[in-house]
Amino acid sequence: MYQINALNPKDEGHHTRKRFGQNFLHDQRVIAKIVRSVSPRAGDNVVEIGPGLAALTSPLIGECDALTVLELDRDLAAGLPGRVPHPERLTIIETDALKYDFNLLIKDDRPLRVVGNLPYNISTPLLFHLLEFGDKIKDMHFMLQKEVVDRITASPNTKEYGRLSVMIQYFCKPTFLFEVPPGSFNPPPKVTSAVFRLEPYATKPIIAKNEKALARLVSHVFTQRRKTLRNSLKGMLVEDGFDKAGVDPMARPETLTLAQFVALSDQMVA
Repeated sequence: MYQINALNPKDEGHHTRKRFGQNFLHDQRVIAKIVRSVSPRAGDNVVEIGPGLAALTSPLIGECDALTVLELDRDLAAGLPGRVPHPERLTIIETDALKYDFNLLIKDDRPLRVVGNLPYNISTPLLFHLLEFGDKIKDMHFMLQKEVVDRITASPNTKEYGRLSVMIQYFCKPTFLFEVPPGSFNPPPKVTSAVFRLEPYATKPIIAKNEKALARLVSHVFTQRRKTLRNSLKGMLVEDGFDKAGVDPMARPETLTLAQFVALSDQMVA
């Protein structure tokens, strides 16, 4: 997990933990850029996942009147109140965000604004877990490996375009914001990172008849992305399904738009 820290973690008496994949961001310019991108305001219901040593937490809490943080590392959680300028505004929840019910954070019907650094090994399930609460979320600002952000924001007919692109874009509008080089972290990771924004749709521009069927179809065709759709979807569509969907059966999955995937999923055999 890329947990943000403006200082050397050894100076804070905290050693990075390999099991949490901790890399602490020390670049003040990057920290300021993230805060500007989030642009928190008084009254916002802001939630930070993985506050680390509070380098992002501190400027965030200075801009809003309340901040909730979810931290898995008990040692880091215990030290947070002493690292922020307004500890009375801070609510700390020691939990695994992947298992947390974000409905519990809804206050006065104010939508959530989620900020954080997602562990690579659980980033995809965590994103989809958060999207289960999409109707309660205004926006999300995250930092991930750039290669994952490239996949989330990819367009058809690119090598990055795949299951993650289609399914995230079904639920959200994604925006690539900026890169973060390895040297901005301590210790430096082996990859370049990137910050991006997700805005869940209040009303989806394209709606599938069965979202589970859509997810199943998209996952299936991208595991066989070198095959034509006719071959990979053999037996999975109703008769004349390709014609009804208006999709070329000789096409390959990376060429299809989101609308075409939805049209195909609507023709799946029940």
